[in-house]
Amino acid sequence: MASSNDRLSRFQALLAGKADLAFVPISTDLDYLAGIARDIPNYGATLHPGGWLEGAWLTPDAGPVLALPRMTAEYGGKGGMKGVDLRVLGDWDDPERMVRDILAGFRLPAKPRVAVSDFAHAESLVHLQRILPDAVFVSGTAILREMRVVKSDEEIALMRKAGEITEAAFAQVLPKLTFGMTELDVIAEVDYQMKRQGSLGPTFTTSLYPVGPEHPLMFGRRLESWKRPLRPPVALLFDFGASWQGLCYDFGRTVCFGAPSEEQMKVHRLVMESQRAGIAAMKSGVATCEGVDHATRKYLDDAGYGEFFRHRTGHGIGWDVHEPPFLTKGDGTLLREGMMFTVEPSIFRTTLPSARVEDVVVARPGGGEPLTRGFQDLHVVE
Repeated sequence: MASSNDRLSRFQALLAGKADLAFVPISTDLDYLAGIARDIPNYGATLHPGGWLEGAWLTPDAGPVLALPRMTAEYGGKGGMKGVDLRVLGDWDDPERMVRDILAGFRLPAKPRVAVSDFAHAESLVHLQRILPDAVFVSGTAILREMRVVKSDEEIALMRKAGEITEAAFAQVLPKLTFGMTELDVIAEVDYQMKRQGSLGPTFTTSLYPVGPEHPLMFGRRLESWKRPLRPPVALLFDFGASWQGLCYDFGRTVCFGAPSEEQMKVHRLVMESQRAGIAAMKSGVATCEGVDHATRKYLDDAGYGEFFRHRTGHGIGWDVHEPPFLTKGDGTLLREGMMFTVEPSIFRTTLPSARVEDVVVARPGGGEPLTRGFQDLHVVE
């Protein structure tokens, strides 16, 4: 894979003429640029004194300074890094003074343009505005996106490995599925198996959408839905993904508890064929995001199920689970070889047979290359 130095150098070249200073907190952007890994996220914030300065500070022609609160440096394991200009803020030190010292070494103009990662907290901007009152702020992530949107062969290989971990976890989950287990039982097993297979953890909150006569579809009411025992007839629509070396996978399949009805089998077949149509349309240099969405959606529209395909066909994916551009109406972005997207058609109905599928797909001149290909048939638990 391209080294951190290569990416940093390219980013600095992109900054020239667009910004005099960049601040990149510990985030996806810094992981991509410098290999400074993110940790498993917390539901609630855990704050350290001076945490707003945490991250890399750099200019188009000056190497980065990595500023860290003591807790991040010691307990977060980031303080032992070599080859970087590391500044550690003590618990009782003044963070603004440290930042002023860092910026003094950069010799900024009187009215600097400051590129700030979209992942920075508002607290960081509030302090920066006080330190640099005449600064103009721009999105550092938008500048970096020029590098991130097309994936290298090495990044695609890492994503392929993330897909292998995801499918290996799913293979371990399937024989453990039994009537009467709750939604939470299933989700916990999926998360456990992903970690067992080598993932740091799920790349997003693992979701399960059961649909059946006694299992009305619930969106966003996890504490209610998680308690429900799963008994046939019910279709389980999976949505989860494993991480690997900073890359984020996103995967979906449908499982039936109890023998599927003719309508359930039809709905599953239509969703799988719709996905195949979308993947075939992903011809780099020819297709647009909007065109892929149309090809996928038209299949279900023609079959009379279009109203139940309630969301976009897919999204860019890579170091984040959702990245622009998006496979949706109105996005005229031309596909370039190496772009990665999810292709995830679905039929979501409140209590009637439903199905979904999702794989990560690389845009290629002859059509998309899916990175996962397993479990194409409807899996039945009886």
